[in-house]
Amino acid sequence: MPDDSRDMPNRPSPDALLEKARQETRGRLKIFLGAAPGVGKTYEMLISGRAKIADGADVVIGIVETHGRRETEALIAGFEIIPRVMVDYKGRKLEEMDLDAILARRPELVLVDELAHSNAEGSRHSKRYLDVKELLDRGIDVYTTLNIQHVESLNDVVSQITRIRVRETVPDSIIDMADDVEIIDLTPDDLIKRLHDGKVYVSKTAERALTNYFTPGNLTALRELALRRTAQRVDDQLLTHMQAHAIPGPWAASERVVVSVDHHMRCASLVRYASRMASRLRAPWAAVYVETPRSINLTEAQRDVIAATLRLAEQLGGEAITIPGREVAEELIRHAASNNVTHIVIGSPRDTSWRGPFQRSITDELIRKAGDISVHVISGTAKEPSPDARGVKTVAVPVPFQLRAYVLSTLYVALAVGISVILDQVLDVRNLALVFLMAVLASAVTQGLRPALYACLLSALSFNFFFLPPRYTLTISDPESVLAFFFFLGVAIVASNLTATVQRQAAAASRRVRTTEDLYLFSKKLAGTGTLDDVLWATAFQLASMLKVRVVLLLPEDGTIAVKAGYPPDDTLDEADIAAARWAWEHNHAAGRGADTLPGAKRLYVPLRTGRTAVGVIGLDSDRRDGPLLTPDQQRLLDALADQAALAIERVQLVGDVDRAKLAVEADRLRSALLTSISHDLKTPLAAILGAAGTLRDYLDSMPAEDRADLLSTVIDESERLNRFIANLLDMTKIESGAMEPNKALHYAGDIVGSTLRRSAKILARHRVEVDLPVDLPVIRVDPVLFEQLLFNLLDNAAKYAPEGSAIRIEAWADTYSVVFQIMDEGPGIPPADLERVFDTFYRVRKGDQVRAGTGLGLSICRGFIEAMAGTITASNRTGGSGAVFTIRLPRPTDIPKLYELK
Repeated sequence: MPDDSRDMPNRPSPDALLEKARQETRGRLKIFLGAAPGVGKTYEMLISGRAKIADGADVVIGIVETHGRRETEALIAGFEIIPRVMVDYKGRKLEEMDLDAILARRPELVLVDELAHSNAEGSRHSKRYLDVKELLDRGIDVYTTLNIQHVESLNDVVSQITRIRVRETVPDSIIDMADDVEIIDLTPDDLIKRLHDGKVYVSKTAERALTNYFTPGNLTALRELALRRTAQRVDDQLLTHMQAHAIPGPWAASERVVVSVDHHMRCASLVRYASRMASRLRAPWAAVYVETPRSINLTEAQRDVIAATLRLAEQLGGEAITIPGREVAEELIRHAASNNVTHIVIGSPRDTSWRGPFQRSITDELIRKAGDISVHVISGTAKEPSPDARGVKTVAVPVPFQLRAYVLSTLYVALAVGISVILDQVLDVRNLALVFLMAVLASAVTQGLRPALYACLLSALSFNFFFLPPRYTLTISDPESVLAFFFFLGVAIVASNLTATVQRQAAAASRRVRTTEDLYLFSKKLAGTGTLDDVLWATAFQLASMLKVRVVLLLPEDGTIAVKAGYPPDDTLDEADIAAARWAWEHNHAAGRGADTLPGAKRLYVPLRTGRTAVGVIGLDSDRRDGPLLTPDQQRLLDALADQAALAIERVQLVGDVDRAKLAVEADRLRSALLTSISHDLKTPLAAILGAAGTLRDYLDSMPAEDRADLLSTVIDESERLNRFIANLLDMTKIESGAMEPNKALHYAGDIVGSTLRRSAKILARHRVEVDLPVDLPVIRVDPVLFEQLLFNLLDNAAKYAPEGSAIRIEAWADTYSVVFQIMDEGPGIPPADLERVFDTFYRVRKGDQVRAGTGLGLSICRGFIEAMAGTITASNRTGGSGAVFTIRLPRPTDIPKLYELK
């Protein structure tokens, strides 16, 4: 069915109506969005839920995390709470939202806190937002909370601002599908005051948060992100509402800029003006080209200008849009009204002297029809360099003489003569002209314009010769027949032109569809590539297959340009080609075969460039020995493919740059931590050793035996401490270099635990040690030296943090697949935020105002050792009281010899 929406300007948008229909069939989603934790999202969600209960709605709490905040806990009273489900995860019981219970209860509204939460393994969905989507699909309304740092598209921005990578994210589509987004906003000063008052975190956690995350600068930036993302969603909702209800725009709730471009050189300056204007307004913008029926007659040079101008718009951050239509002004107004555009930029009329008093220019028509849309008429300039001044010659596409087309046109006319001879017995001679007109139209549709014009002439002569009196001559005696003859010839010429034009437009549309599909598939392929080699190979293959040429891709390397990929594979370049490739790279301009610069090269070299810089060079070659390589259409296709490839290469390189920057930052951090540790953990024992040794040297004869023994003991203890520090450094070096190769064998755990306790007896002298190893505990496959060092480090860590006189417990058990060891202490435990970070190199948990003595290497070494032996180690806190718990899991051996079974 033909689309008549263009003839019905007040018709609602089908896409907007479809989106509205989707919203009516599912539950409604409201997101309480905040810039940071502690702004009051959960509090506001509960307040809104209470208001719904007051209105008579059936509201339940699916899951709400109060984090110990008294005000939030008080609001929960009065709600029906769906009990949480317990999920067993690595020996621990975790509480998660019971999705099945909510679906069975089927309330009108459910409150779900922390949308970005990752569910425990074993849950139906891996992410909580997937639980929410299922609730919405079942027709249940959902209120939920979200922080802006958890939005997927903003993850990199947040990481750059806060230097903290948020791992739990939700896709932007969740925000886009929300029916309401309520921004929960607090000024940075108010939020920092809430932190100081203990209303966000406990005091110790709050102090660390204020230092690392909740700085005024970070909070201001996050606040701006939240406000902008909410404004973007509201703007999308406004546009959808206007399109669904066929409301003519614009509603100037936000700014949008459109610039009209055509085939004239000055359009480049118009695009740059629109870019500057959009930047000032902080508004999205687009360059729009209206493709009218007259566009089919444009020359290749004019088509190049249009393509280059649209490319320039994309490079400057705008959107390139091509719209088919009849009139430029009419289509621009229609596009502006349907997309809530507030500003249109267009060039001033070039020459109006030939126009009559009743004929307006496109600019005049646009101003007359614009209504509330601001129209900016810019003179522009054609003196600046063309955005497409690539300096590359293209192959002219000749129109071949096809004898077959003219033979077929002759047959169509001959068939018309035969039919007319038959109809001549019953029809008036002037009606026979319609038969010949059909022959002309058939030629235009099947063979094109030139054979159709040939058919026009041949039909006119045949009509005159065979049917106009006097017959069988080319003379015409009847004045009416003369008039009929010339009218027939004029109608035939006009009809053949129109039909051929439609046929050319259909062929051009078909080619454009194929090209667009190929470009889409190429873009999709590039989006799925993660390495530079994959991007280069996909680019070379796509260029070679679509342009039918041989391709090499060159990238900068060590101050020069080098071949990195090719299709077919070829990395040999002669001196002329190397010079042309280097010139194209250095000057960001085409060089080589068919170009204005260094045309003697074998290949044509075209720079791969983005909006920032050139990222590489494409080299093209074909079997044709001389002359230009590409037709104008192929040149424009090359530009499109090169733009996509350049962006993909830049993306991969930027990811690599970010990774290298992270490694450099991490190296600096480790270097600083190492220097700090060395300066403290070497200096302190050395000072004690030097002091004790110096005292012994100076006062040995006069010193009592007991004092001498104490000083010698100090020397020995500090020497052992220094030896442990150096051993840890050596072990860490082995782990990070990959040189750790454990000598694994079957051993009884009791023997290794006993050896470890004897070795650490001095460290554990002021603690009670409890050991619970079952008699039937299976043997374990470990390196005994590494496993003993692992247990020693854990016991040393427990003794360091647990108070004197407290118990340190070692217990073990076996399940179906694993042998499990736990080392527990009765110290203050580990802050929840540090449960994973305690295994980082040089990281030490801050307790109170001081960091306990140590290098921060012990637990990192433990993880390295246990992973080398195919096991795992995790940290947690005791549930029944204070204290940390370290759990070691080793795979249970399945090939135990009889000797161990008897033992």
